[in-house]
Amino acid sequence: MRPMRKAITLLLLAAGCLLSLAGCHGSRGLDAFAIPEAFDTTREYQITFWAKNDTNKAQTDIYKKAIADFESLYPNITVNLRLYTDYGRIYNDVITNIATGTTPNVCITYPDHIATYLTGINTVVPLEGLFADEKYGLGGSDVRFDGPAREEIIPQFLEECAFQEHYYALPFMRSTEACYINKTYVEKLGYSLPEVLTWDFVWEVSEAAMEQDSQGNYLVNGQQVLIPFIYKSTDNMMIQLLRQQNAGYSTDAGEILIFNDTAAALLYTIAEHAETGAFSTFKISSYPANFLNAGQCIFAVDSTAGATWMGTHAPLLDISAEALVEFETEVRPVPQTDPENPVMISQGPSVCIFNKADPQEVLASWLFTQYLLTNDVQIAYAETEGYVPVTSKAQDSAEYQDYLSRGGEDNQLHYDVKLKASRLLLEHTDHTFVTPVFNGSASLRDAAGQLIENVTKSVRRKETIDDAYLENLFHDVSALYRLDQNRGGAMERADLGKLPRTAVLLLAALGVTWAVIILYVGLETLKTRKTRHNTH
Repeated sequence: MRPMRKAITLLLLAAGCLLSLAGCHGSRGLDAFAIPEAFDTTREYQITFWAKNDTNKAQTDIYKKAIADFESLYPNITVNLRLYTDYGRIYNDVITNIATGTTPNVCITYPDHIATYLTGINTVVPLEGLFADEKYGLGGSDVRFDGPAREEIIPQFLEECAFQEHYYALPFMRSTEACYINKTYVEKLGYSLPEVLTWDFVWEVSEAAMEQDSQGNYLVNGQQVLIPFIYKSTDNMMIQLLRQQNAGYSTDAGEILIFNDTAAALLYTIAEHAETGAFSTFKISSYPANFLNAGQCIFAVDSTAGATWMGTHAPLLDISAEALVEFETEVRPVPQTDPENPVMISQGPSVCIFNKADPQEVLASWLFTQYLLTNDVQIAYAETEGYVPVTSKAQDSAEYQDYLSRGGEDNQLHYDVKLKASRLLLEHTDHTFVTPVFNGSASLRDAAGQLIENVTKSVRRKETIDDAYLENLFHDVSALYRLDQNRGGAMERADLGKLPRTAVLLLAALGVTWAVIILYVGLETLKTRKTRHNTH
């Protein structure tokens, strides 16, 4: 029995050492955040704020002013701003920093991204308790600024931040998609622009615009370049088309339903118009605004937040003055299947708070997050682009209403196309929707756009689009974005991703330990047998 006893002792010692190593290098996660009874104003706090600004200096100045104003109210809190030009980079950096325990305190992001952040233990702070806190909650008695009460946050926008049975963010700004239209060319082609676009109308006008003269110039613009219909975000295009036709996309539980007959029929239609050259995408051709402003596009679909780039007199332009073409710009909701019941996606950044070991630091982060919803910040930021404030407190204010009423007074602050885009969302908030949020929903969104991108590219390469092609496309996109685990129903197997390095080392070391122990026991047993044999 002695060899076995030694082996067990050795195993326990090895396991204890390995577990202690795992405890040093790994993490069981943070404790759940608990709201302090009072904010400790005697301490100094340094909090980091990661934000996106699209290289817009006006937005950067708004962030800096908001921070300065907040710090004057809370002199013991210092906010360190880090700016990004891409939400994807924020997402990637957050994922990297979760692994090292160095996440920012406050981050502008999207719910789809937050769902992935939540794979860490207590990584993101659930906010419903903070919403309702009597002292420091929304409209709380001890908050030092005039922030909104919970009921003053637009309900549809707040609900976008609720998933997995908690509120994990506050909305910051909201936009939707709009179709920016060269009305001059539509009428030149003999059409009258309806109040609500339909897909049939857009496709018909786009095909009519493809007529050329003997020199290869398009009759409608006199140029040799024309793409009548360009869509910026093809993921939104597919998502909205499916929603308008009551077809499957996904469920709240994360079941993938997008690979269906309706999606296939939509892709056939898109392929038909891509083949004639009447349709293309941003990823294939470039920014819709550049083609629109050069008279080389008739229907350009982009975010309402991109309105300052659209039109002959847009304050932001990416083409030379010589390339500009004079035309009348109109703004409409995205094309609809049923114009009597318009459906459009709601989008725009939200703000989440990352958990820290110090609850007081989290509370300081929450106070700053609330400050971003004050009228001063909301109205100033909304005026930079075609965003709208997320609170009725800001939307109904005399200052914001005056701003909306002055469209066309100038081509900067009161640029008419920008204000038309803002009013579009304000008038259609009740017609907006959002997609389900779950770990993997960001990948599903990418996959939706990839279907359209691949079909459009394939048509340009003269590939045949048929049932076999679409079957392969569905399979390939599902595999590319790792959606095959839960395609069309309940998840078949969980995709846990790569194991942490410490876990890999621990399992490897345990395997080696067992091998050594087995070898040790075998040698001891053999040695005992030899001793007994010699004794006899």
